[in-house]
Amino acid sequence: MTIELLDLYRDLHAHPELAFAEHRTAGIVAGHLADLGLAVTAGVGGTGVVGVLANGEGPVVWLRADIDGLPVEERTGLPYASTYRAVDADGNESATMHACGHDMHITWLLGALEELVGSREDWSGTVVAVFQPAEEVIGGARAMVEDGLVDRFPRPDVVLGQHAAPAPVGSIAVGSGPVMASSDRLAITFHGRGGHGSAPQTALDPIVAAASAVVRLQTVVAREVAPREAAVVTVGSFHAGTRANIIPDDATIHVSTRARTEGTRQAILDAIRRIVDAEAAAGRMAPPEIVTFPGADVLVNDPDAAARALTAIRGAVPGAQALESGLAMASEDVGQLADAAGAPLVYWFTGITDPALFDRGEEIPSNHSPFFAPLAEPSIPVGIAAFVAAARAWLA
Repeated sequence: MTIELLDLYRDLHAHPELAFAEHRTAGIVAGHLADLGLAVTAGVGGTGVVGVLANGEGPVVWLRADIDGLPVEERTGLPYASTYRAVDADGNESATMHACGHDMHITWLLGALEELVGSREDWSGTVVAVFQPAEEVIGGARAMVEDGLVDRFPRPDVVLGQHAAPAPVGSIAVGSGPVMASSDRLAITFHGRGGHGSAPQTALDPIVAAASAVVRLQTVVAREVAPREAAVVTVGSFHAGTRANIIPDDATIHVSTRARTEGTRQAILDAIRRIVDAEAAAGRMAPPEIVTFPGADVLVNDPDAAARALTAIRGAVPGAQALESGLAMASEDVGQLADAAGAPLVYWFTGITDPALFDRGEEIPSNHSPFFAPLAEPSIPVGIAAFVAAARAWLA
């Protein structure tokens, strides 16, 4: 690993940008791709960047990295911690952080491309580097596909990607079959009738209905999903009212779901609608307004391609192993790229945490935590080696 890559990582970490607003990040990526001699196309799907490295006849391999940050205030104490602030799509200003490792994903892919450019005599084919925006809102892959990603660039024989995981540096887990859950997001607004807090009988209180729904939604997984199935229903935000003595007109909750099968996914969505309708009716209100945002399907690794990638990665990273922990309940939209291209997908998890923390039994910050802090210097070469090895398993 070069000092420049470490500096690049720290710079990206200090300047995280939110979904579809990754303008500075995209500019840095495009500049590095141009310096490496790739054919560069910016603005794909809004702020996505694609680089094409053609090196004679042979297979086409897509390597994907996501580039957006999160509205999280960093509390790692790192000297290069983010103090960046941004305004989201709803007009809300917030602190931002690369709390999910996308800064590491970018660095891994740029480092891998540097190695592939420097070893052209050892492989043949075409590498397409896809730097995708807006993964955190499950919108960037769809946007790039709708902008002609599959038709504008060489069609892949395989799509490869990796994700930073709170596991020891040097460990890599490659799963076969379903490896990440589906996800859906809903904004549910209860429309009541406002009034004075001293005269609740003149109002229809949406806060009570929404609060009852929040509690009742916790029973969906506990009482409607079979214990052998994996599922999650989370109410992540609750917005209503302005003062203690004013009953508001509206109350809005935001709900996210995860499921391991399409059947469970649909059952959860049906249950949510049934419960919020019933709580509104109990409060003498009309059915609430439900806005559903685009979601992610279950992410499925092609078994043959996963075995091929794992064998190659093990040769470069001895700590690589088959994923045995089952399906992760986090979600990803990289599968939409592979589905659109009709290509097999392999997506794996690469450890970025100081092994000493595990040895001491310390609490390990997870992705999306304000304390999420990859151990950058040793993690960068591991991810680069994994990307290069997996790509060259196809590049003859």
